[in-house]
Amino acid sequence: MNIKFYKYQGTGNDFVIIDNRNLHFDKNKENVSFLCERRFGIGADGLILLENHPELDFKMVYFNADGRESSMCGNGGRCLVQFAKQLKLIDNQTKFEAIDGIHEALFNMDLVHLKMCEVTNFTWIGENLFLNTGSPHVVVFKNEKLQDINILQEAHQIRYNQEFKAEGVNVNFVYEGADALVVRTYERGVEDETLSCGTGVTAVALAMAIKNTEFGRIKKQLKTMGGLLEVVFNRNEEKIFNEIYLSGPAVKVFEGEIAL
Repeated sequence: MNIKFYKYQGTGNDFVIIDNRNLHFDKNKENVSFLCERRFGIGADGLILLENHPELDFKMVYFNADGRESSMCGNGGRCLVQFAKQLKLIDNQTKFEAIDGIHEALFNMDLVHLKMCEVTNFTWIGENLFLNTGSPHVVVFKNEKLQDINILQEAHQIRYNQEFKAEGVNVNFVYEGADALVVRTYERGVEDETLSCGTGVTAVALAMAIKNTEFGRIKKQLKTMGGLLEVVFNRNEEKIFNEIYLSGPAVKVFEGEIAL
Protein backbone atom coordinates (compact mmCIF):
# COMPACT_ATOMS: atom_id res chain seq x y z
CA MET A 1 0.00 0.00 0.00
CA ASN A 2 1.36 3.41 -0.99
CA ILE A 3 0.89 6.31 1.42
CA LYS A 4 1.00 9.97 0.37
CA PHE A 5 3.05 11.99 2.84
CA TYR A 6 4.32 15.52 3.39
CA LYS A 7 7.49 16.54 5.19
CA TYR A 8 7.47 19.78 7.23
CA GLN A 9 9.89 21.38 9.66
CA GLY A 10 9.64 24.12 12.26
CA THR A 11 13.09 25.45 13.25
CA GLY A 12 14.57 22.06 12.43
CA ASN A 13 11.97 20.04 14.36
CA ASP A 14 10.78 17.83 11.49
CA PHE A 15 7.60 15.85 10.93
CA VAL A 16 5.97 13.45 8.53
CA ILE A 17 2.39 14.65 7.99
CA ILE A 18 -0.42 12.58 6.51
CA ASP A 19 -3.88 13.73 5.45
CA ASN A 20 -5.93 11.09 7.27
CA ARG A 21 -9.41 12.55 6.84
CA ASN A 22 -10.54 9.28 5.25
CA LEU A 23 -8.90 7.27 8.11
CA HIS A 24 -6.90 5.14 5.67
CA PHE A 25 -3.69 5.14 7.74
CA ASP A 26 -3.13 2.14 10.02
CA LYS A 27 -1.95 3.69 13.28
CA ASN A 28 0.22 0.84 14.45
CA LYS A 29 3.56 1.41 16.13
CA GLU A 30 5.54 -0.31 13.38
CA ASN A 31 4.14 1.93 10.61
CA VAL A 32 4.86 5.11 12.54
CA SER A 33 8.38 4.17 13.64
CA PHE A 34 9.24 3.01 10.10
CA LEU A 35 8.16 6.31 8.53
CA CYS A 36 10.13 8.29 11.13
CA GLU A 37 13.28 6.16 10.79
CA ARG A 38 16.00 8.26 9.15
CA ARG A 39 17.85 5.47 7.33
CA PHE A 40 15.11 3.14 6.14
CA GLY A 41 12.06 5.44 6.16
CA ILE A 42 11.43 9.13 5.53
CA GLY A 43 12.99 10.42 8.72
CA ALA A 44 11.38 12.71 11.29
CA ASP A 45 11.13 13.60 14.98
CA GLY A 46 7.46 12.60 14.85
CA LEU A 47 4.44 11.80 12.70
CA ILE A 48 1.23 13.87 12.57
CA LEU A 49 -2.16 12.90 11.21
CA LEU A 50 -4.68 15.52 10.14
CA GLU A 51 -8.18 14.17 10.73
CA ASN A 52 -11.74 15.48 10.55
CA HIS A 53 -13.40 17.06 13.57
CA PRO A 54 -17.20 17.37 13.94
CA GLU A 55 -17.11 21.05 14.96
CA LEU A 56 -13.61 22.47 14.48
CA ASP A 57 -11.40 22.83 11.40
CA PHE A 58 -9.50 19.60 12.03
CA LYS A 59 -8.03 17.25 14.64
CA MET A 60 -4.33 16.73 15.30
CA VAL A 61 -3.05 13.24 16.19
CA TYR A 62 0.64 13.15 17.10
CA PHE A 63 3.08 10.24 17.43
CA ASN A 64 6.66 10.27 18.66
CA ALA A 65 9.36 8.77 16.45
CA ASP A 66 9.26 5.59 18.56
CA GLY A 67 5.75 4.91 17.25
CA ARG A 68 3.77 5.75 20.37
CA GLU A 69 0.98 8.35 20.42
CA SER A 70 2.22 11.25 22.47
CA SER A 71 1.29 14.50 24.15
CA MET A 72 1.12 17.92 22.50
CA CYS A 73 3.86 19.06 20.12
CA GLY A 74 4.09 22.83 19.63
CA ASN A 75 6.24 22.92 16.50
CA GLY A 76 4.22 20.03 15.11
CA GLY A 77 1.03 21.96 15.72
CA ARG A 78 2.41 24.96 13.85
CA CYS A 79 3.47 22.73 10.94
CA LEU A 80 0.04 21.09 10.82
CA VAL A 81 -1.62 24.51 10.67
CA GLN A 82 0.60 25.36 7.69
CA PHE A 83 -0.36 22.03 6.09
CA ALA A 84 -4.08 22.71 6.65
CA LYS A 85 -3.64 26.01 4.83
CA GLN A 86 -1.92 24.17 1.97
CA LEU A 87 -4.97 21.90 1.77
CA LYS A 88 -7.19 25.04 1.71
CA LEU A 89 -9.02 23.87 4.83
CA ILE A 90 -8.33 27.22 6.49
CA ASP A 91 -7.43 30.77 5.54
CA ASN A 92 -5.46 32.95 7.98
CA GLN A 93 -6.75 31.60 11.27
CA THR A 94 -7.98 28.31 12.66
CA LYS A 95 -9.23 26.39 15.66
CA PHE A 96 -8.41 22.70 16.07
CA GLU A 97 -8.28 19.94 18.65
CA ALA A 98 -5.12 18.24 19.94
CA ILE A 99 -4.62 15.74 22.73
CA ASP A 100 -4.32 18.49 25.36
CA GLY A 101 -7.41 20.45 24.26
CA ILE A 102 -8.52 23.15 21.82
CA HIS A 103 -5.91 25.36 20.14
CA GLU A 104 -6.18 28.49 18.03
CA ALA A 105 -3.63 29.67 15.49
CA LEU A 106 -3.14 32.51 13.04
CA PHE A 107 -0.73 33.62 10.34
CA ASN A 108 1.16 36.91 10.52
CA MET A 109 4.39 38.02 8.83
CA ASP A 110 4.94 34.52 7.34
CA LEU A 111 4.96 33.05 10.84
CA VAL A 112 2.51 30.68 12.49
CA HIS A 113 1.32 31.87 15.90
CA LEU A 114 -0.07 28.97 17.93
CA LYS A 115 -2.04 29.52 21.12
CA MET A 116 -0.97 27.07 23.80
CA CYS A 117 -3.05 25.81 26.71
CA GLU A 118 -3.13 27.59 30.06
CA VAL A 119 -0.49 26.58 32.62
CA THR A 120 -1.46 26.74 36.30
CA ASN A 121 1.09 24.55 38.07
CA PHE A 122 4.82 24.18 38.34
CA THR A 123 7.13 22.34 40.71
CA TRP A 124 10.68 23.01 41.81
CA ILE A 125 12.85 19.88 41.73
CA GLY A 126 15.94 21.11 43.49
CA GLU A 127 17.20 23.95 41.29
CA ASN A 128 15.23 22.74 38.24
CA LEU A 129 11.62 23.47 37.31
CA PHE A 130 8.98 20.99 36.16
CA LEU A 131 6.08 22.29 34.03
CA ASN A 132 3.53 20.74 31.70
CA THR A 133 2.97 22.94 28.64
CA GLY A 134 1.02 20.28 26.78
CA SER A 135 3.94 17.91 27.28
CA PRO A 136 5.96 17.40 30.50
CA HIS A 137 9.22 19.31 30.72
CA VAL A 138 12.05 19.80 33.16
CA VAL A 139 13.93 23.08 32.74
CA VAL A 140 17.58 23.14 33.83
CA PHE A 141 19.11 26.61 34.31
CA LYS A 142 22.75 26.90 33.28
CA ASN A 143 25.34 29.60 33.95
CA GLU A 144 27.79 28.34 31.31
CA LYS A 145 27.28 28.26 27.55
CA LEU A 146 25.43 25.15 26.44
CA GLN A 147 28.02 23.93 23.94
CA ASP A 148 30.30 23.26 26.89
CA ILE A 149 28.06 20.66 28.56
CA ASN A 150 27.30 17.02 27.77
CA ILE A 151 23.59 17.29 26.97
CA LEU A 152 22.85 13.58 26.61
CA GLN A 153 24.64 12.59 29.79
CA GLU A 154 22.92 15.26 31.89
CA ALA A 155 19.51 14.70 30.28
CA HIS A 156 19.68 10.93 30.90
CA GLN A 157 20.22 11.53 34.61
CA ILE A 158 16.80 13.24 34.72
CA ARG A 159 14.92 11.35 31.98
CA TYR A 160 15.76 7.93 33.44
CA ASN A 161 15.61 8.65 37.16
CA GLN A 162 12.99 6.90 39.28
CA GLU A 163 10.51 9.80 39.13
CA PHE A 164 10.35 10.02 35.32
CA LYS A 165 11.63 6.67 34.02
CA ALA A 166 8.23 5.05 33.37
CA GLU A 167 6.42 7.87 31.52
CA GLY A 168 9.43 9.85 30.39
CA VAL A 169 10.04 13.59 30.46
CA ASN A 170 11.58 16.15 28.13
CA VAL A 171 14.66 17.95 29.44
CA ASN A 172 15.52 21.53 28.44
CA PHE A 173 18.77 23.35 29.19
CA VAL A 174 18.71 27.14 29.09
CA TYR A 175 21.43 29.78 29.16
CA GLU A 176 20.50 33.46 29.33
CA GLY A 177 22.26 35.06 26.36
CA ALA A 178 22.57 38.77 25.62
CA ASP A 179 19.65 38.97 23.18
CA ALA A 180 17.84 35.63 23.58
CA LEU A 181 17.45 32.58 25.76
CA VAL A 182 19.64 29.83 24.34
CA VAL A 183 17.90 26.44 24.57
CA ARG A 184 18.83 22.83 23.91
CA THR A 185 16.24 20.07 24.32
CA TYR A 186 16.31 16.33 24.85
CA GLU A 187 12.98 14.77 23.81
CA ARG A 188 11.44 11.61 25.17
CA GLY A 189 10.17 9.31 22.42
CA VAL A 190 12.97 10.51 20.18
CA GLU A 191 15.39 9.74 23.05
CA ASP A 192 17.90 12.19 21.71
CA GLU A 193 18.50 15.91 21.31
CA THR A 194 16.28 17.60 18.73
CA LEU A 195 17.04 20.86 16.94
CA SER A 196 13.98 22.51 18.48
CA CYS A 197 10.93 21.77 20.63
CA GLY A 198 7.87 24.02 20.76
CA THR A 199 6.43 22.93 24.08
CA GLY A 200 10.02 22.93 25.36
CA VAL A 201 10.76 26.57 24.54
CA THR A 202 7.32 27.45 25.94
CA ALA A 203 8.28 25.74 29.20
CA VAL A 204 11.62 27.56 29.21
CA ALA A 205 9.97 30.96 28.65
CA LEU A 206 7.53 30.41 31.53
CA ALA A 207 10.29 29.02 33.74
CA MET A 208 12.42 32.15 33.25
CA ALA A 209 9.45 34.29 34.28
CA ILE A 210 9.10 32.18 37.42
CA LYS A 211 12.82 32.33 38.17
CA ASN A 212 12.93 36.11 37.68
CA THR A 213 9.55 36.77 39.42
CA GLU A 214 8.05 38.44 36.34
CA PHE A 215 4.36 39.30 35.98
CA GLY A 216 2.19 40.95 33.31
CA ARG A 217 2.51 40.58 29.56
CA ILE A 218 5.89 38.99 28.85
CA LYS A 219 7.79 38.29 25.63
CA LYS A 220 10.75 35.92 25.35
CA GLN A 221 13.02 35.34 22.37
CA LEU A 222 14.48 31.84 22.27
CA LYS A 223 17.37 30.55 20.19
CA THR A 224 17.30 26.82 19.50
CA MET A 225 19.75 24.72 17.50
CA GLY A 226 17.33 25.04 14.55
CA GLY A 227 16.48 28.73 14.71
CA LEU A 228 14.57 31.45 16.56
CA LEU A 229 11.18 31.16 18.25
CA GLU A 230 9.15 33.62 20.28
CA VAL A 231 6.84 33.00 23.22
CA VAL A 232 4.46 35.72 24.45
CA PHE A 233 2.24 35.20 27.48
CA ASN A 234 0.43 36.67 30.48
CA ARG A 235 1.27 35.86 34.07
CA ASN A 236 -1.13 37.19 36.69
CA GLU A 237 -0.69 37.63 40.44
CA GLU A 238 -2.26 34.19 41.03
CA LYS A 239 0.74 32.82 39.09
CA ILE A 240 -1.45 31.54 36.25
CA PHE A 241 -0.03 31.64 32.72
CA ASN A 242 -2.54 32.27 29.92
CA GLU A 243 -2.81 33.79 26.44
CA ILE A 244 0.37 31.90 25.61
CA TYR A 245 1.46 32.14 21.96
CA LEU A 246 4.30 30.18 20.39
CA SER A 247 5.47 31.85 17.16
CA GLY A 248 7.88 30.83 14.46
CA PRO A 249 8.29 29.52 10.91
CA ALA A 250 6.72 26.32 9.59
CA VAL A 251 8.07 25.17 6.24
CA LYS A 252 7.16 22.43 3.78
CA VAL A 253 10.29 20.48 2.80
CA PHE A 254 8.95 17.97 0.26
CA GLU A 255 6.14 15.53 -0.45
CA GLY A 256 5.99 12.04 -1.92
CA GLU A 257 4.67 8.50 -1.67
CA ILE A 258 6.11 5.57 0.25
CA ALA A 259 5.13 1.91 0.41
CA LEU A 260 4.01 0.43 3.70
